Amino acid sequence: MRRRAGSPEDIELIEPNARNHYEVSERDLPLSCPMPGMFLWNSHPKVYLPIETTGQAKCPYCGASYSLSRRTEDDAAA
Repeated sequence: MRRRAGSPEDIELIEPNARNHYEVSERDLPLSCPMPGMFLWNSHPKVYLPIETTGQAKCPYCGASYSLSRRTEDDAAA
């Protein structure tokens, strides 16, 4: 990951298409590929992926697959 220089929060950016599978949470919905926070200059046009019903989605451009984690914050704290 690289940091965006000069941003107030010094956001860590995600390399797009660097992995074949991404696990996302309900906080990431609506899901798009590339996701917010990814470098966009070397990726494809943004496409929204329907993941809510099945919990799985695949990008038609880059082939990245996504799975929806339905864990709640209570589950993570346990």
